[in-house]
Amino acid sequence: MGDSHLSHGLLDKLNSEQRRAVEHGLEAQGRIDCPPLLVIAGAGSGKTNTLAHRVAHLVANGADPRRILLLTFSRRAAMEMTRRVERICGDALASKGRAREAKGAILPWAGTFHGVAARLLREYALQIGLDPCFTIHDREDSADLINLVRHELGFSKTERRFPTKGTCLSIYSRCVNAESDIDAVLTTSFPWCAGWREELKRLFEAYVEAKQAQNVLDYDDLLLYWAEMTNDPVLAAEMGRRFDHILVDEYQDTNAVQSSILLALKPDGRGVTVVGDDAQSIYSFRAATVRNILDFPARFDPPAKIVTLERNYRSTQPILAAANAVIDLARERFAKNLWTERNSGGRPLLVAVGDEADQARYVVERVLDNREAGAALKQQAVLFRTSHHSGPLEVELTRRNIPFVKFGGLKFLDAAHVKDLLALLRFVENPRDRVAGFRLMQLLPGMGPSTATRLLDGMKEDADPLAALAAVAAPARVGADWPLFLALIDHLKAGAAGWPAEIGYCREWYERQLDRIYDDAATRRADLVQLEQIASGYPSRERFLTELTLDPPDATSDEAGPPHLDEDFLILSTIHSAKGREWKSVFLLNVVDGCIPSDLATGASAEIEEERRLLYVAMTRAKDDLHLVVPQRFYTHGQHPRGDRHVYASRTRFITEEILPLLEVVSWPTPTTQAAEARSARSVRIDVGAKMRGMWR
Repeated sequence: MGDSHLSHGLLDKLNSEQRRAVEHGLEAQGRIDCPPLLVIAGAGSGKTNTLAHRVAHLVANGADPRRILLLTFSRRAAMEMTRRVERICGDALASKGRAREAKGAILPWAGTFHGVAARLLREYALQIGLDPCFTIHDREDSADLINLVRHELGFSKTERRFPTKGTCLSIYSRCVNAESDIDAVLTTSFPWCAGWREELKRLFEAYVEAKQAQNVLDYDDLLLYWAEMTNDPVLAAEMGRRFDHILVDEYQDTNAVQSSILLALKPDGRGVTVVGDDAQSIYSFRAATVRNILDFPARFDPPAKIVTLERNYRSTQPILAAANAVIDLARERFAKNLWTERNSGGRPLLVAVGDEADQARYVVERVLDNREAGAALKQQAVLFRTSHHSGPLEVELTRRNIPFVKFGGLKFLDAAHVKDLLALLRFVENPRDRVAGFRLMQLLPGMGPSTATRLLDGMKEDADPLAALAAVAAPARVGADWPLFLALIDHLKAGAAGWPAEIGYCREWYERQLDRIYDDAATRRADLVQLEQIASGYPSRERFLTELTLDPPDATSDEAGPPHLDEDFLILSTIHSAKGREWKSVFLLNVVDGCIPSDLATGASAEIEEERRLLYVAMTRAKDDLHLVVPQRFYTHGQHPRGDRHVYASRTRFITEEILPLLEVVSWPTPTTQAAEARSARSVRIDVGAKMRGMWR
């Protein structure tokens, strides 16, 4: 594939800035020499298309796809990128009669940071003292383990309430991902826990020891172990030599550990391309830092090349003008000015409403108006800073029988019955996984926490834990279920059925417990069939457990309303969950100080700047029309709307007086609307008296 560029026809589909990014590093003679590149991709500027064309460009000009590392933030994004690269290469090579060569353009090393880390750790496990059969805990499993350790240390019975398991895990995770000591993390993010500093240090030390004894890793360990590997010069150089090119998507969302890994693999930056937008860095609560992208060019000598994508293919020019004005006031950023050829459309609306109830009614009326004008509900979205902000709107939507889906609900793998079945598979894969074993044992009838703990304690010191378990006398209350359980474990460990057939055996065994444990067993059984279908797409039990934990699918339990997925429904979403998506019409709730910015995020200038970026992200989700809704009053919690205990709200500080001319400022309801509502209220909708009299005629 090394004798030509992508065909001019394919490159002609790119604008000049996209083409500069795609062609960076290819010399006239066709030799690939890639100094570090930073692509600042503004919202809606064709980032994914540009990155896919760059990868395809490298492959079509001689780069070995097996030596390209593409890092994304979801497995679905990696799969989509691989499909695009194969299609682009196919189109380029088909014109030269070499279409078959495109089959080699798949990217075996395309994946998430955590997914790639898991693969490398299994390959290098023996060199770093790790058992390659480790299993991976999701967040809930990690919280359960930290709770077990917390209980063993006696911290669950302290006189003052010790931080919850979720808070403890969050503190630990922030320390690891931000590469920050516990004092700094407690001071800046968890000041109410500062008095437990010494106890938390003991807890985290014991938590790490428990993970190692049980041969499990949590999410944070995957990156931490990978980073520790890159601290060894020999291993770092060996891993770096495996890849000629490393490309990172959404670089503004990386944390300190991810950045250190990248720089250790390619210290001189040769072959490194990162793509992102500092104006969309909104994940500091996950320890992401905007400094990674802001400081990236200066990490190298000479500095990295910067290409800025400013042409927007999503929004109208009036929406972009307002969004640009908001982000222009940021204290530190890469200069860019989004523009578009879509000049039609009115200015975004800044809508003043009386209170949250009026806000809900306004949104519903406009959504229905749009639907009457031909815009499906799915083409419209209501965004908000925090999940509970949508409460009054959800009530109004339900009252008006308007179907909706709210993003951020229960995930598929969080369902208890799904976790039960996965615990069985994880225990077979790694019998030292105490959280999986503890959950699994208690599925048996008559098995309580004390008996489960005693059995697990008896296994942990044995070289062959499953053999030790088989040698135990049947617990008195379990009875005939015990030999059936041991037979299943033995059958699965031997691998006699093979994968994925063995998950069918697991499901058949578990369904007998399901009927006993849950009242709605029939509904849950359908989820288990779905899990079995998902499993059939993976080559092994280990790959299934790893990838499902690192990138879990959503379930229909995400739906907050009654619709099926093939029906029309309105989208409700937090701004964080909306990133990367777009809709014809967008309504942003509570555009007031105290909500945007959140009153919990005004303690430091860095927090305020991130809140400004959140507003920018929300505004740039809109394609055709944007509504920024400003309630004038907020009633105190528990207060009836007809009561008088309320606070007045101010328009968000991010929409200054200078920005107002870029918006159409309106109030709702209008006098005409109010008069119509008054007439409707006075008119007799139903003559109840006549109906009562008619009952006796």
